[in-house]
Amino acid sequence: MAGQSVLVTGGAGGLGSAVTAAFAEAGWRVVAPVRRAHPTVEPAGDGVHRLVADLSDPDDVARAVRAAADDPDAPLRAVVNLVGGYAGGGLVHETPVEEFERMITVNLRPTHLVTREALPHLVAAGGGAVVCVSARAALSPFSGAAGYATAKAAVLAFANAVAVEYRRFGVRCNTVLPSVIDTPANRAAQPDADHSRWVAPAEIATVIRFLASDESAPTSGAAVPVYGRA
Repeated sequence: MAGQSVLVTGGAGGLGSAVTAAFAEAGWRVVAPVRRAHPTVEPAGDGVHRLVADLSDPDDVARAVRAAADDPDAPLRAVVNLVGGYAGGGLVHETPVEEFERMITVNLRPTHLVTREALPHLVAAGGGAVVCVSARAALSPFSGAAGYATAKAAVLAFANAVAVEYRRFGVRCNTVLPSVIDTPANRAAQPDADHSRWVAPAEIATVIRFLASDESAPTSGAAVPVYGRA
């Protein structure tokens, strides 16, 4: 995929590091905005272009998208929305509305802002792909996570709307739905779980790269489960 750029949000996270590596290894020009300078972020020599940006801020989003689209030799052809977060709580009547709304803001706002800003560039490039990350909980909620499940269901609905609205421009939008990803943070939070049933970030990264590539050209509006055996 030499000569094409991909914008990967959340590129410094447990899944994001694997996704940026997968695209870089395939020859993509990768632009990965991060919330702040992070000591564990790999140096620029890994082929990933990083910049500090707050993706809940429209001005920062515009700057990040411009950075991804400013190389005429590698037009922006894909966007991968990984930014999100999880917070559990009590039952619905026990959860403050502020916590419920925070889940929607954390998971939906960056995805909407980045996609909205990037779509004109994808259209101008003759088409491309957007990949969003929802969650299994969007389809099968579990107790104590109504805000999270609602937010991830909203991400899925938003992605489907983009797929419908932009198909005539050659822009596809698909969603992956992880269950539990085998990251250090999840292992720390669930030390007694059977980690062998979880999905490695690199396995999900391969699916995301496929959905962003021309190899998946006929596919748009799909919700792809990446559950492993979880």
